Order: sequence, then structure tokens, then C-alpha cells
Amino acid sequence: MELYRVVKKSAGFLMILLLGVLSCDQGVATLEYEVVRSLPHDEGAYTQGLLFHDGFLYESTGQYGTSGIRKVDLESGQILHSVDLADERFGEGLALAGSELYQLTWKSGQAFVYDVDSLSLLRTVEYEGEGWGLCFDGNSFFMSNGSNRLLRRSRETFEVLGQVSVTKNGFSVPQLNELECVGEHIYANVFQTDRVLRIDKLTGQVVGELDGFRLSLAARRAPNPEAVLNGIAFDPERGVFFLTGKLWPVLYEIRLN
Repeated sequence: MELYRVVKKSAGFLMILLLGVLSCDQGVATLEYEVVRSLPHDEGAYTQGLLFHDGFLYESTGQYGTSGIRKVDLESGQILHSVDLADERFGEGLALAGSELYQLTWKSGQAFVYDVDSLSLLRTVEYEGEGWGLCFDGNSFFMSNGSNRLLRRSRETFEVLGQVSVTKNGFSVPQLNELECVGEHIYANVFQTDRVLRIDKLTGQVVGELDGFRLSLAARRAPNPEAVLNGIAFDPERGVFFLTGKLWPVLYEIRLN
């Protein structure tokens, strides 16, 4: 009889746990999308940061010896202007604040600030830790470092103002990489996956997820383990996103359904 009670209690606990997990799953929407068009992209670009501004794409590229920042014609993929980083710098995330572009570096603890029109270097700001992704929400920056934490930084000083831990169904989500701030949400690539997450920037909860596997397949990317989905830009006027990957020969314009 005692064994029966133990089994019954265990079964009841497991049922409550299962219902809790299922209820959490319902909070993460599947982000369905349609491909509006495919555009050319430099397949030699190790894309680390991507943004859309005034009809042009701006891109930060990585790898030691080939890192830089560039202004790109959206339709043709032609590089209109570019600035190379020193060989010992590894370019990372990119964000626009006003008329200034902020480009992170991976392990150098430096962000380079450029004029958006001329790409002339204005100044350098320092920070601690690794730099991965970066976006600006109109008030402050959000920065990833490969963990499950997003750091909120001051626009004026780049100092850390706070942080938010990103969770999905109550579990931490590490390896957050490229970021794009859109309204009350942050869209994030998860490193070495085909996933793009929609994150509530106040709570850190993942509220939506996009599966980019079919984009990765259709991209005819190089057979290189480094050629992963990485690069999110948003056009607020048309309400479309641009997605690409490291070493991808194509940039996708998509619309969320």
C-alpha cells in the first residue's frame, strides 16, 4: 500500500511537471516567414555584424587579418567603401547610434566608433570581456559575449548599466551572438545553429524562434563548419529582415508572417 502511494505521488508530480513544461512551450511562438527575394552577398565575408540604414547595408567582418567594416549596395552586393582593421583585431558586432557606427572586437576589449557616412574613425572605447553581438534600441546598447547574458550599455560612456539573462522555457540559452534591436524585442543568432530568437528585452524570455535551416540549405554555402547563419538586419520602413551567414553567397530578405 505504501509503495502504491509513493508511485501515485510520483506520477502526480511528473504530470504537474509535464503540464508546466507544456505551458511554457506555448509561450514560444514559431516565427514563420516568407522569402521576399534573394540578393548577392560577398561569400568571402565572415559576417559578424549586419545592419540596414538609409538604403544601404553595413557589415562588420571577422577573422584575424581580414576583419573590417564596409558599406554595401543592397541590390548588387557591391562593396562601396570599406575600412580594414589591424591584423591583430578580430571584428565582431555592429550597431548604429545616431550617425555613429560602433564595431566590437572579439578579445581586444575595444570598440571602434566610425562616422556612418565616411566610415572615418572617430574614437575608440574600451570594455572588459569578449565582444560578440551589438544592437542599439534608441536609448542604450545591448551586447552579447557568447554567454546567456545580454549587457545593457550606456550610449554616452559604453559603461554597463545592467544585464538580462536570456531563458527559454526556464532554461538558459548560451552562445548568443549577432543581435538586432526591434521595438521591445531583441533578435539574436545562436552561434553554430540555424536559429534566430526573439527575446523580450526586459525579461530576457525567448518569446519566438525562427528556424533558418531551409535558408542555410538554399544558400549553397561553402562546405565549411564556419559558414553558419549569422547576420540580422531590419528595415523599419518596409518591415522586412535581412538574413545571411558567414561566407554565404546570398542575403535573404524575409518577412515574418
